Amino acid sequence: MQATNFSVSIRQAGPISLVDVSGRLTFFEVGALRDSISRLLKPGRRNIVLNLSGLQYLDSSGIGELAKIYVSVVKVDGQLKVVGLSPKVEEILKISQLYQVFPEFPTEQAALRSFPESSPKRTI
Repeated sequence: MQATNFSVSIRQAGPISLVDVSGRLTFFEVGALRDSISRLLKPGRRNIVLNLSGLQYLDSSGIGELAKIYVSVVKVDGQLKVVGLSPKVEEILKISQLYQVFPEFPTEQAALRSFPESSPKRTI
């Protein structure tokens, strides 16, 4: 059996966390992604951009985990955005109907700009 190369790395852009996922997201790797997201949510980092540009493949476990992560972020009043979908991953998300759930953006910058500012300026 061949070892899969899967990695999750986290970068920060101010109050927003950028989570880079690469490799294959299958039953064997979902725990690593879940742990990474949990470590962000515990201290209150609720705004997350999931960069899937390095994701080569995901199976039903990976799809289920993405759905669980989305729910866990929304439960704490956070927002989860997705960037970097390859045509193959995008197709899988469309088939599984998750495509309608995840706000997808063409670039990280577009996703970052889509978050509301932390202190909105109100005009009367």
